[in-house]
Amino acid sequence: MNKHNAIALGLALAGISATALAAPQPFNVQQLVKLNKLHSAALSNDGTKLVYGLKTIDDAGKGESDLYLLDLTSDKAALKLTSAKGTEHDAAFSPDGKSVYFIAARDGSSQLFRLPLDGGEAQQISNLPLDIDGFKLSADGKQVVMSMRVFPECETLECSKDKFDAEAKRKSTGREYSQLMVRHWDTWFDHARNHLFVASLDETGLGTPVDITAGQDTETPPKPFSGMEEVTFSPDGKTVVYSAKAPSKDQAWTTNYDLWQVPVTGGKAVNLTEKNIAWDAQPTFSADGRYLAYLAMKKPAFEADRYAIMMRDLVTGQEKEVAPLWDRSPSSIQFGADQRTLYVTAQDLGQVSIFEINTQFGDVRPIYNDGSNSLVGLAGDKLVFNHKSLSEPGDFYSIGLDGDRLTRLTESNKDKLAEIQFGEYQQFSFKGWNNEEVYGYWIKPANFEEGKKYPVAYLVHGGPQGSFGNSFSGRWNAQLWAGAGYGVVMVDFHGSTGYGQAFTDSISLDWGGKPLEDLQKGLAAVGKQQKWLDVDNACALGGSYGGYMMNWIQGNWNTGFKCLVNHAGLFDMRSMYHVTEELWFPEHEFGGSYEEAKSLYEKFNPANYVENWKTPMLVIHGEKDFRVPYDQGLAAFSYMQRNNIPSELLIFPDENHWILNPDNLQQWYAKVLGWMDRWTGKQ
Repeated sequence: MNKHNAIALGLALAGISATALAAPQPFNVQQLVKLNKLHSAALSNDGTKLVYGLKTIDDAGKGESDLYLLDLTSDKAALKLTSAKGTEHDAAFSPDGKSVYFIAARDGSSQLFRLPLDGGEAQQISNLPLDIDGFKLSADGKQVVMSMRVFPECETLECSKDKFDAEAKRKSTGREYSQLMVRHWDTWFDHARNHLFVASLDETGLGTPVDITAGQDTETPPKPFSGMEEVTFSPDGKTVVYSAKAPSKDQAWTTNYDLWQVPVTGGKAVNLTEKNIAWDAQPTFSADGRYLAYLAMKKPAFEADRYAIMMRDLVTGQEKEVAPLWDRSPSSIQFGADQRTLYVTAQDLGQVSIFEINTQFGDVRPIYNDGSNSLVGLAGDKLVFNHKSLSEPGDFYSIGLDGDRLTRLTESNKDKLAEIQFGEYQQFSFKGWNNEEVYGYWIKPANFEEGKKYPVAYLVHGGPQGSFGNSFSGRWNAQLWAGAGYGVVMVDFHGSTGYGQAFTDSISLDWGGKPLEDLQKGLAAVGKQQKWLDVDNACALGGSYGGYMMNWIQGNWNTGFKCLVNHAGLFDMRSMYHVTEELWFPEHEFGGSYEEAKSLYEKFNPANYVENWKTPMLVIHGEKDFRVPYDQGLAAFSYMQRNNIPSELLIFPDENHWILNPDNLQQWYAKVLGWMDRWTGKQ
């Protein structure tokens, strides 16, 4: 036995792992892609049990996902429920808490399974011709509503299956369309739609599914980011309410999602929110069936408007806005046990916080306001939620309804985080445009040494109605630049979310105005506040609108940075308008179509200022990006190459607006950090 093996054996006998003694190392992308990930959490009706999915990644980068059961009334470790290959997702408890339902593709098709918690193997209870993409149980557990992708003209699932099979075998490759949208996000429209099906459910299995959205040429739930949070049974199990656009030819330039109610046996759907021509979402019933709460925007064709909380009394028919003076936009809503209190999450000053709202008086009380939090549900006198921060990838916690008794429930990356050294971070503020308060974050390099100055990575978020706040990302992770030895600065400029709707609205019609001023003032201010930041040796980088800002900085702040990194950035607003898929977005942001608002499109068009370009820039794009098609990146790169501006191009044939493949993500960071090291002279 050699010396190293002897040491390892001695540590093992002492109960100490070798990695536990290793000094933590600055965070890198190889560690990022191997972090474990939580998903598919659900609480039992009595609030005593939590089921969740955990995807674990080994040292070779191979992933395995299983379901776990945590007893919230004891200190026992979570029990592993499944061990089959593949991923179980969309977990839900039966009403009596004695079994767990989930979706898995164990035979190649995504079907519904039931796992008894008193022992035994999971049983497949559906055997449908098509994949089940999501589901919800009725309150009594005797029915299930499922989302499946079908062809609207088909009357049976078998018909849709045959059409999918025929399309796969078709020798010609042409796609034919007669109206927008022809493609969305990263997928060409295949003439199929998401539909909802209701089936009975008992110990013998699944009854015959009924298409309750039969014949409708609309997506339910909407693609590509919505899920079963947009669908719910009424408490009596007689109807289903869902959010969807009405079938029309204006799908590409309207955000008019309505709430529709339809019998579980099928039939004509009733539009519950016909009077509101903006976005209605997340229908949620009180358990007693008295109230329907939902989220509603007020501005048509605007996807970043404030969501108001609406509540309809189903006995009197009266409807009101809850907490109309509260200037935040909820991202989720849940009724409390008294059926009159709501628990919501909303962005707030760089966090995603948990709030309690009194529906009668509109009082809003913060419960937890650190980091980025998403509610799982109510567990007696506690709330269970998933918590992330700039130094925590995500774990489940519980907290008392008064904001007390904060308790960590899981440590999904305990061993892996022990090997990682994150940079210290802090929120800061400064006077931005119009002398208004603007917030941001700085992060120190992981190996920070007092007295040294560090080059700056200036991260600019996309959206533009978005935020680089106190959260943990699997893509643009600010701690990776800190791990690479950079001081990181992020500013939530005018237009960012979580600071009131007026602040968010202020970027519309002014893409290159207030945000640029905030970015200029923010970098100067943080440099004065934090002397260790070498703001004269900085690189700026951003994606989507952040990439647009890199192109805008090239022409309008060309002395600010040593280098730029432009991911999926908009270069020419004229061509961009005519090739993007969601036309409602530019039409709201610039005041109409290109033909209607040409002067504003051209005022803030980076292509009109290329004579000022001189900063070295790396351009990155995905070929499957239909939001900002890759010709925008090629155009910027071509101009720089033709005019001898230092520039490089990184194209991913298999990526969309984001970089999702772990191997591609590692290439992305290697290229970006190498580019920045070159121009900042970082050793």
